[in-house]
Amino acid sequence: MFEAIAWDVDGTLVDSEPLHHVALMAVSRRYGVTVKPDDDRFVGVAMGDVWRVLSKEYPSGLTRDVWLEEIVEAYIEHAPRLKPIPGACEAVAAFHKAGVAQCCVSNSARRIVETNLAAVGLDGMVLFSVVREDVEEGKPDPAPYALACARLGKRPDSVMAIEDSAVGAESARRAGLSVLQFGLDFDDFSSIALTISETRVSA
Repeated sequence: MFEAIAWDVDGTLVDSEPLHHVALMAVSRRYGVTVKPDDDRFVGVAMGDVWRVLSKEYPSGLTRDVWLEEIVEAYIEHAPRLKPIPGACEAVAAFHKAGVAQCCVSNSARRIVETNLAAVGLDGMVLFSVVREDVEEGKPDPAPYALACARLGKRPDSVMAIEDSAVGAESARRAGLSVLQFGLDFDDFSSIALTISETRVSA
């Protein structure tokens, strides 16, 4: 039985992956680097890891911190176009109503996570978010989910992680959590919400 839920954000709660790519393409173009619209190398990957891949192509004077800030600003600029993953908000709301502790665990920067949750009205339903700035290593390292469990005050085996990417699922499993992967283990968020009536949740 699970006692809490740790949600991934990008691609799980919010259809944000296209916007992340738009921001990456825009900033890269600014520095003469072409990232193609169909380049899927960076789906679910922490931006620090994206930088390690692309930095050799950028001008030598561009720093990681400046690049990251420009990515965030480009993303937030286009935030009004963000949409929730169908059914995800309803599932979070159902668990919230049932009193299930929920948090978010993301490879994105704090400002992006806060923007995502606010854009789809979920910022008031989760206790906290573990973001890229909170850990030395992002997903697939187990550190983000381990920190989430510590903050929840829960054993990892009592927390359910809900992810959409193999990178995120690996992170959660390595931290000892059970995982449901959107698009692999389930395709309909209503099936998750139904577990409220099927599972007794203990505090």
